[in-house]
Amino acid sequence: MTRQARSRFPDPRAAPRDAPLAWGGDLEPATLLDAYAHGIFPWPTSDGTVYWWSPDPRAVLPLDGLHISRSLARTLRSGRLRCTLDQAFAAVVAGCADRPGEGTWITAGMAIAYEELHALGHAHSVEVWDAGRTLVGGLYGVALGGAFMGESMFHRVPDASKVALVHLADRLRGAGFALLDAQVPTPHLERLGARSVRRSEYLRRLEAAMALNARLTP
Repeated sequence: MTRQARSRFPDPRAAPRDAPLAWGGDLEPATLLDAYAHGIFPWPTSDGTVYWWSPDPRAVLPLDGLHISRSLARTLRSGRLRCTLDQAFAAVVAGCADRPGEGTWITAGMAIAYEELHALGHAHSVEVWDAGRTLVGGLYGVALGGAFMGESMFHRVPDASKVALVHLADRLRGAGFALLDAQVPTPHLERLGARSVRRSEYLRRLEAAMALNARLTP
């Protein structure tokens, strides 16, 4: 991957497979954009330390091949859940951070940092509304070029986060995006169609996607 001359991060190609490649630093927009452009994302701990990751393998969701179960298909057909884009970004981040009994990496500093990225047009949210009135799910992430790096999602009713993901994939495909990054492979993501790719392959795909001029608009 061609690296930017002024990147403050180590080369992700030499990073450990399942450990951080760096820690510390700030969460300023320039730092976050530098990280995402090089296949790196932050993962803070409860004490406020920011660890920077570029795991191997990497989870990638196909824009045209999400797995839609029968129950999810019924939910989509029902029209009960309605999606919007960038209408309640802060509320979606708060929803993603609200995990009673589980803990969260979305600290107050992280929430502020991504709200700044949102104000700059780089971070986006998908909101899911029940009958158009109550926020019941959503997701958010960062868009650069033709790549969208998903950060987190949540649901308060069954299927809400999955509906958000289907809506996001449709919007990304229509806007000319080429990559939907889901960061770390998990069984839940695999059930939705996520594929594990080697970090070297992910970095090649990221570089190609970054050269595109795609844009998400509400």
